[in-house]
Amino acid sequence: MKIKSLLAKPFAKHVQKQIKRDMLNAVQDQQLILKQLIKTAAQTDFGKDHGFATIKTHQDFIAQVPIRDYEQFKPYIEKIKEGKHNVLWKGQPIYFAKTSGTTSGIKYIPITKDSIPNHINTARNALLCYMAESGNTDFADGKLIFLSGSPELERIAGIPTGRLSGIVNHHIPKYLRSNQMPSYETNCIEDWEQKLDKIVEETINQNMTLISGIPPWMQMYFDRLVEKSGKKIGELFPQFSVMVQGGVNYEPYKAKLTESIGRHIDTIELFPASEGFFAFQDSLQSTGMLLNTNSGIFFEFIPVDEISNDQPTRLTIAEVQMGVNYALIISSNAGLWGYSIGDTVKFVSLSPYRIIVSGRIKHFISAFGEHVIADEVESAILSASASMGIQLIEFTVAPFVSNNDGKSYHEWFIEFEKTPDDMHRFASLIDAEMCRLNVYYDDLIRGNILSPLKITVIQKNGFVDYMKSMGKLGGQNKVPRLSNDRKIAVDLEKWAAK
Repeated sequence: MKIKSLLAKPFAKHVQKQIKRDMLNAVQDQQLILKQLIKTAAQTDFGKDHGFATIKTHQDFIAQVPIRDYEQFKPYIEKIKEGKHNVLWKGQPIYFAKTSGTTSGIKYIPITKDSIPNHINTARNALLCYMAESGNTDFADGKLIFLSGSPELERIAGIPTGRLSGIVNHHIPKYLRSNQMPSYETNCIEDWEQKLDKIVEETINQNMTLISGIPPWMQMYFDRLVEKSGKKIGELFPQFSVMVQGGVNYEPYKAKLTESIGRHIDTIELFPASEGFFAFQDSLQSTGMLLNTNSGIFFEFIPVDEISNDQPTRLTIAEVQMGVNYALIISSNAGLWGYSIGDTVKFVSLSPYRIIVSGRIKHFISAFGEHVIADEVESAILSASASMGIQLIEFTVAPFVSNNDGKSYHEWFIEFEKTPDDMHRFASLIDAEMCRLNVYYDDLIRGNILSPLKITVIQKNGFVDYMKSMGKLGGQNKVPRLSNDRKIAVDLEKWAAK
């Protein structure tokens, strides 16, 4: 056993004990965090504008701090970009995390001296919980890769600005620097395919023990390695034992990734975002991710069907229920207040508080009143795939609104590892599961208002080519599961299989 893995064992046990204590105190910690946030920011521009000095309870907070998305928050961000201090949080942010929004263009999310530990420590804690539970610490002595954005940062009003993954790269502990792959120079390459080729070149002969990234881009990495070596990933890297993933639901990619690896591998799921690190998988034995209730973030939950209301119900963790689809709202020591991050979650456990990510607020289909969400389409296609032994590469769904005598329907754009022999049966299985999962969709099908879904097969690498055409290949970018219009559908038609 080498020194890093040896030292990791007692530290992992210590951190796991602390996390288990936090599980028991989650409600009290959340109440305390809200009070501390309000007190600290009382003299900021935002605090003065919203009467923080008079807020005593969560109900006061609800009355004085409305829910905002980025567009509504933007005027405060612009003041910071002009160089002003004490706008959303004391002083100035130490970084801006730069991210592409689906409706807001480029977004600049503040990261402060107080909030950066949330991003760094949560990823660390996920690995330490895994070590403490599994006893596997050997991977700490091998080579680790984090498929991420460029660590090169620009400056806006003197504030270092870049992709979150690039910012976090600057905070990797010194004791892991010698283990980290790829090289800094390679990580700075902006073109994803050029960068990927260089990563393959640098890692193919290394003792890779941990690989981390968004599942579709890890799959691209694996495909290039297999193509170049002629070996499965598990054979190429015999000591590879841990895969860390997040950003999208892992399940649709699991079968193909597992086949590429060729053997069992432990996986750890994370829920990071530019706005904060919200949850992480603390146990291989439990479903869902542990909500990060003691890390500078106060969480609120709005039932999704109320998200557009002027005064939606805003629940704390003490008031949530299992299985309800909630919009996730945060207030944090990054200076975000009543901020809607756009993700939806469901609780799969209330003791402790564990969640799954069910989709995006703006990624849904309700062109006909069906209220279909990502969690439903992913469950339906995974069920049908399991029944027929089919492997998926990528998919997305959009409505087709008929303008003539034909009925409207949902169109599923799917890239397969191997196209099913019986496409009609595959479509029928998906449709039946959708009817089981969504009563509104079922009513529309039974009432002959909608036709059963139709599948458009996308050619091999079609989704990669689509993302490349949009300038969104690699990094933290992902294909939306659902659209309520035909914009993505029209673009994808260029890559429909002939």
